Amino acid sequence: ARGDAAMLEDTLATSEWLVESGKVRAIGAHGYTAAQLVEARILSSAGYPRITVLDVPYNVLRRDEFDGDLRLIAAAQGIAVTPSHPLAHGFLAGETRTRDQQSRSVRGSQLAMHLNRRGSKVLRALDAVGTELGIPDAAVALAWLLAQKIVVAPIVNAFAPRHVVECMRAVGVRLSRAQLSDIARAAE
Repeated sequence: ARGDAAMLEDTLATSEWLVESGKVRAIGAHGYTAAQLVEARILSSAGYPRITVLDVPYNVLRRDEFDGDLRLIAAAQGIAVTPSHPLAHGFLAGETRTRDQQSRSVRGSQLAMHLNRRGSKVLRALDAVGTELGIPDAAVALAWLLAQKIVVAPIVNAFAPRHVVECMRAVGVRLSRAQLSDIARAAE
């Protein structure tokens, strides 16, 4: 069996071809570990294209996968982070459903996993900041992400035009240190 390093080298070789042929301008990664990012950087010094974007599931409720080594390596390498699931499948936008509806859909079950004490504390913190600033919870959750220095653009899935409008309200919002820490503390 081939090792992870050989598979990574094959991936970067294919990426190199895509860049050279003009089909791709920048290389992004999803699901990479900190060790894989280090290995990819070593390979880039040998002529392979450099990974410049990292897509990682990251939001105020889901921080463990990214905070730590992965965040440190991404920052040290100057990799732009584009968090996926920034609204926790709609939960951080205040979209909760009845348990019956939740059990009937994948998205519903994803929402249900946050219906606990921690999730409730986070929603209360988002509500408090949102009320103070006059913006919806979704905008507060996105503003929290945008306040993280390494984040360049959260990847948001919108299911209705109003979701786009709510998310756009995060642009230009500057959360205070107290607001940022209140939200982060609620998620602990």
